[in-house]
Amino acid sequence: MIVSGMWVQAIGILIIAVGHHELPWLAGLILLGLGTAQVYPTLLAAIGDVANPRWRASAVGVYRLWRDLGYAAGAILSGIVADLFGIRSSIVLVGFLTFLSGIGAAGFMRETLQPDQNP
Repeated sequence: MIVSGMWVQAIGILIIAVGHHELPWLAGLILLGLGTAQVYPTLLAAIGDVANPRWRASAVGVYRLWRDLGYAAGAILSGIVADLFGIRSSIVLVGFLTFLSGIGAAGFMRETLQPDQNP
């Protein structure tokens, strides 16, 4: 769900970037919302799955620190790109980076649910 959610978000962002009217923007926003709904709770659950209960709260805190730093760095980078190349370029960059995040998750994250644990 993390990988597909990141890619759904990326597609939504790119649709917003290339759209010129309300209908494409609406479609992009719906995809962005659906992708976000896939990613956010699943990432927190993944942290909870691998963290020892004694340090789980700290692990979630570290995850949220890095996530929030990404928001700050992304805002600065987006602003620089928007100033240099325009807002549309900035939005395309965000979509591209979101897609790359999905590739990174696909390459580095592993399923923590063991086959004998299936509900």
